[in-house]
Amino acid sequence: MIIIEVKTSPVSDGEFNRGVFATVDIKKGVLFHEAPVIPYPNEDHEHIKNTILDDYAFEYGINHTAIVLGYGALFNHSYKPNATYDINFEKHVFEFYAYKDIQAGEEILINYNGEVDDDEPLWFNKQEEK
Repeated sequence: MIIIEVKTSPVSDGEFNRGVFATVDIKKGVLFHEAPVIPYPNEDHEHIKNTILDDYAFEYGINHTAIVLGYGALFNHSYKPNATYDINFEKHVFEFYAYKDIQAGEEILINYNGEVDDDEPLWFNKQEEK
């Protein structure tokens, strides 16, 4: 059964305007997606930071960055997310969990800062302020 899908998002103002939506009700605490990653050393990021992939890179521990595959890179940001994620380094995946009950048809949102209650400005907004 497919429980998430990509559709046009009303909260995205990017080039593609995509987001991830629930196709069924997802209860709080449920692991609903495991996204594999392609990790690489932080020093290699200089080759990626001037490409569109920079928008999809996640911190992956202290010494690495990762491109998250699957639907993992398509979740939009919210300071009031309905989902969260953990990094499973052993399996090399990001695990996405419902932070609260998510209704079928609802867009699934994460906090890009990594913690659901972190309200610091996002890194790309900090760059624009300079």
